[in-house]
Amino acid sequence: MIKAVLFDLDDTLYEEKKFIVSGFRKTAEYLSRKYKINSDRVFKILRDDFDGGLRRKNFDVLLKKLSIKEPVENLIKIYREHLPLISLYPDAKVILKNLRSCGLKLGLITDGYPATQRNKISALGIRDFFEVITINDIEKGLSKKNEDSFKRTLSLLRVKTENTIYVGDNPLKDFFAAKKLGVITVRIKRKKGEYKNLRVSPPYEANYTIFSLLELEEIIKILGQGN
Repeated sequence: MIKAVLFDLDDTLYEEKKFIVSGFRKTAEYLSRKYKINSDRVFKILRDDFDGGLRRKNFDVLLKKLSIKEPVENLIKIYREHLPLISLYPDAKVILKNLRSCGLKLGLITDGYPATQRNKISALGIRDFFEVITINDIEKGLSKKNEDSFKRTLSLLRVKTENTIYVGDNPLKDFFAAKKLGVITVRIKRKKGEYKNLRVSPPYEANYTIFSLLELEEIIKILGQGN
């Protein structure tokens, strides 16, 4: 019987690329003001490099292309700490309301930089949907790959693993620890998802695969809902 549903954040409840684009825009505006260069030009470099597959060193490459001697740490700080222009996926908005209205406990487990993840949650306006929000600080080596974040969240929710569903999109880190504990796992494959075509070995794959969060209602119906 299902009593609680836990969600991942990035690319599960909203499109993460929109956060990235929002951060690039803020960074471009900063450089434009400081160095009197065209903001759209800076943004285009960042966007084109990202769309071309560049990851992690985007700001280093940008500064080199612009011949600017700006500490890259400044750009990273702006990117991570900005309040993003993002919104929930339509199905996420519906499912969060539906699950709360039917009495299920909801939790959020996400990996990242705490300030960044908190700003995302604030921008999405979803804090009140969740009884427990767990942010794994990746700078401290915390991650959903470890069972501790699931144990801590379930303890605060006062539910057992077998009565819990966890929904995520990244099989490289979302499901292994949760499955090991006995949590029922669900993988959301979105059309623009970073990991939609990724194949992994059985221990890393979820128990169920869906293409819309609205399909969760059918899974809960099959498994049964408890109070």
